[in-house]
Amino acid sequence: MQNWEIRNFKKENYSDVARIYQMGIEGRNATFQKEVPTLEAWEQKYLDVCRFVVMEDGVAIGWAALLPFSGMPSYRGVAELSIYIDPAAAGKGIGTALMAHIVSESEKAGFWTLQSLVFPENTASIALHKKFGFKTLCVHEKLGEMDGVFRDVALLERRSEITGK
Repeated sequence: MQNWEIRNFKKENYSDVARIYQMGIEGRNATFQKEVPTLEAWEQKYLDVCRFVVMEDGVAIGWAALLPFSGMPSYRGVAELSIYIDPAAAGKGIGTALMAHIVSESEKAGFWTLQSLVFPENTASIALHKKFGFKTLCVHEKLGEMDGVFRDVALLERRSEITGK
C-alpha cells in the first residue's frame, strides 16, 4: 500500500528538499553543485510553477522542479527539469510517480519541452527519463569539472505531444 503523496512545494518543505539535495551532492552523481543553496537562492533558481514534493509521514522523500531555459519569450514553454529522490526511498515507485506528475503538470502549465542534464553514469535517472519519452540529444564530453575530473553530461529532452504543437 502506498503511504506517500505528491504535493505542491511549500517553504516548510525546504529543509527536506535541502537534505535530499545534499545527498545528491554527496553521491557525486547528480549535480556539479558543491553546496546546497539557501531557500532564497533555491526559489530564485526554480520557476514558481511545477515545484513538487513527495510526502511520506510528514517528511519529503523526493522533489522535482523546473528551471527556466531562457528569458526569451519564444522559449517560454521550455524548461530544465530537476528531480531528486531520497536514496532510502528507492524502489517504491516514487521517481516514476513524480516524473509522471511533473510531466503532466508542466503540460497543463504550457510547457512543450522539458530538458534534463544527467551524468551518463546515473543510469537510474537516465532510465527514468527514457520511460517518459525523453531522448538523449547528445553527450557533452567533459562539460564540467568535479573533484579535479572533467565529467560528461547527457542532454535529454522530451517534447510534449499535447502542448506547443
